[in-house]
Amino acid sequence: MNLIPIDDPQDPRVAAYLDIRERDLVGRQGRFVAEGKVVLDLLLSAGRFTAESALILENRLAGLEGVLRKAPADFPVYVAGGAVMDRIAGFHMHRGILAIGVRSSPQSAEALLETLPASALVVVLVGISNHDNIGSIFRNAAAFGADAVLLDSTCCDPLYRKAIRVSVGAALKVPVGSFGDASSLTATLDRLGFSQLALSPHGETDIRAAERTSRLALYLGTEGEGLPEALLERLRTVRIGMAEGFDSLNVAAASAIALHHFSKR
Repeated sequence: MNLIPIDDPQDPRVAAYLDIRERDLVGRQGRFVAEGKVVLDLLLSAGRFTAESALILENRLAGLEGVLRKAPADFPVYVAGGAVMDRIAGFHMHRGILAIGVRSSPQSAEALLETLPASALVVVLVGISNHDNIGSIFRNAAAFGADAVLLDSTCCDPLYRKAIRVSVGAALKVPVGSFGDASSLTATLDRLGFSQLALSPHGETDIRAAERTSRLALYLGTEGEGLPEALLERLRTVRIGMAEGFDSLNVAAASAIALHHFSKR
């Protein structure tokens, strides 16, 4: 391993790690931060993104040898003590494991859909603006074998540090496509033979009565407002049955129930 000791928080070699929370707000010019052992492992092994470097707390290094050996031999592994690492990050780094990944070029939803197999399950997200929810949905998508997640332009960034962490690295694994116009997407999905279901508390069909087709797109909307009315009118709607007088379920929890129902795993 290419271990590089760091004893100065202002060392230019670790500039990408400086003031993580503040940089979260303004972006990283084509890069993202991965945090934690499981996420680092996925970054190095999933193959979707290039890892640029890692910054490791010195007392965590021994437990990471197996993970770090998945990286190229010249991969920079910066090693720092607790005080130095905290000053670099701008807050206490109790996990002590960070890495910088390089974003790939954005892929359109249509281009991604063209690559999917004859049997496919995709998740379509509209207006999901909470990073905890987006991370949890990606985690559920990975757990239940979804082939892709499609995001509209109002969704938050799945490669935001917190979203990656909440997803336990699934945001680095599940293929992602973006779209701007929902009506164009529905037309593309129709053309490619996808059944399309919109999840709504007031859906016309209980989800337990909805059968999985070989190609299925499942739509999820933001909490509170839900999916746009025009989209609900265009698609078949399904609901998750709940106790009488209560119809509110966190969108991440709803995604887990729905994906479990439609999963073939």
